[in-house]
Amino acid sequence: MLTTMREKAQGTFAKGMLVAICGTFALWGIQNYMGGGSEPPVVSIGGKDFFQRDVNKAYEKYRQNFQGMNVDETSLKKQALDKLIKDEVLLQYVHAEDLAVTDASVKTFIKTLPYFQTNGKFDDQQYKKLLSSQKMSSAQFTGEIKNALLMEQFQHSITESSFATPYDVEGFFKIHNQLRDVSYLTITPQKPTEQPSDDEVTQYYQQHQDAYKVPEQVSVEYVELTSDEMAKTIVVTDDKIKAFYDEQIDQYTTPERRKISHILFAINSKQDEKTALTKAAASQEALKAKDFAVLATEISDDKKSATEGGDLGFFNTGDLEKTIEDAAKLLKKGEVSKPIKSAFGYHLIKLTELEAAVIKPYDSVKADVTKAYQKIQSEDAFFKAGETLTEVSYQNPDSLQAAADALKLPIKKSTLFTKDKGDGIAADEKIRTMAFSEEVLQGNNSTPVEISADRIAVLHKLDHKPSTTRELKDVKSEVIAAIFINKAKQQATDTAQKIKERLLTGTNIEAIAAENKLTVQKLPGFSRNNTTVPELLNQAVFKAAKPLAGKATAILVTLPTGENIVASITKVTDGVMSEDDKKKMELATKNIAKAIGQNEFEAVLGSLQADTDVAIATPKPIAP
Repeated sequence: MLTTMREKAQGTFAKGMLVAICGTFALWGIQNYMGGGSEPPVVSIGGKDFFQRDVNKAYEKYRQNFQGMNVDETSLKKQALDKLIKDEVLLQYVHAEDLAVTDASVKTFIKTLPYFQTNGKFDDQQYKKLLSSQKMSSAQFTGEIKNALLMEQFQHSITESSFATPYDVEGFFKIHNQLRDVSYLTITPQKPTEQPSDDEVTQYYQQHQDAYKVPEQVSVEYVELTSDEMAKTIVVTDDKIKAFYDEQIDQYTTPERRKISHILFAINSKQDEKTALTKAAASQEALKAKDFAVLATEISDDKKSATEGGDLGFFNTGDLEKTIEDAAKLLKKGEVSKPIKSAFGYHLIKLTELEAAVIKPYDSVKADVTKAYQKIQSEDAFFKAGETLTEVSYQNPDSLQAAADALKLPIKKSTLFTKDKGDGIAADEKIRTMAFSEEVLQGNNSTPVEISADRIAVLHKLDHKPSTTRELKDVKSEVIAAIFINKAKQQATDTAQKIKERLLTGTNIEAIAAENKLTVQKLPGFSRNNTTVPELLNQAVFKAAKPLAGKATAILVTLPTGENIVASITKVTDGVMSEDDKKKMELATKNIAKAIGQNEFEAVLGSLQADTDVAIATPKPIAP
């Protein structure tokens, strides 16, 4: 999880970055949930109270995993609450067990996060700036990171200790490669010929009024901040560019390069340290009369480099042991060092080539320097303007005018849009979600919305139109069409159910097909990998019980199209491992062990939750 967070890190606006960080860790439930006054808690976990705003926050962050997906909000809210409970149970347990993560490892991890890096290196000023913008102390943030690492450590102690036996692997392929003989019939809905009565139309309309609602709409005015606009405000002068060049001179410097050769006198079971050092000293004396490359070929214990006269080539800092590198950096071209000790033994080192450091002249890189300067300055200006936008719009919640004046930005307006669809700025789901939030609908400025890494906006309600229901006279034709569809689907389902019941009594599927003028589709040796049938049918076939005592298993599957499939399963053949499967044994064993470990972890977590006092009140509605 933590590795994934590093890989997916993006964004430059401080609020957006830390929301992304906290959003990731929120999956572990490590936010600083705070109680508040006399407000009753929504859930109490092991004596710790979580209030409505905590549940809302957990939901909002959990919802981010399903952006752009059509999901059931009620189910999602329940999942988010369940996740909050499990995470808090786990957090309390790891603390009770006194599991520990060192401060050094926490700091090391934080330094690897790209949110806090400049040019690939940890930037302490950037770190403090981002935390400050969120009114979060370093101690608070490192505490959250430590909690995340603790819980991940506990999970890994279970999942990474699991293993799969050959029996487990064999059993997996036995099920995964299983074959089933299947025959099935498809019952397609047929449009009824009889028109529904007026009473039937009225009743259906009254029972399904939600289907004929004009959705709630809102329009907003907004102040939008982009890094491109900030870049236009950056004043570029030769003096500033030259000063930036001087500060970043390392970026425009090709470092010095040194090429060395060596003779190794190894310290091992055949040669102790004293003997190795004595040989090195004697060889240093011998070099007064003998060529270094020749001697290296004759006596070096590094047989690989000896064939090249001891040549180790050019090296970069960190390639060799520090003692070797330090000695090489002190040599002049052609010089040989005194004996230098390393983990392998003693070395005589000769500097054979020296390429001096080269600094690219200012004039030759001025264009690149200017771009880099503008980028950094515009990012800084964008960050500062974002802070100003956040503060001023918060301090003046009734209007965007103060924020627009402070940043010299225009107040723009959108057209009406719904929660699901909009044009212009409202085409972005994050904007629509914020526009329908309680704070905006009540007439307050929104919190800044990070539309992208270099674009943010603050919204204010312009117009709000509640949802209304269209009158029956305006939707009568739609109601009649819906009644036809429902009747057709129900008729198909009833027919399919009767066919299934007859199959269960042992009636031959071919006979049933002939009676109903249907076509039997036969699938002998049907496998899980078969893609010629609907996925729902494939899943149902392999979830169904095996046929017993020569009696077929019958199943009924209703497709989203309204079609019903009745299938008869007459034979099940256990799977065997293919040659291709055998080639993947190592990967299969690893994945099965991982699945076993995850199941074990879920079981442990379930046990911990069962042992923890959890009290859930009826939560208030959560705004999606």
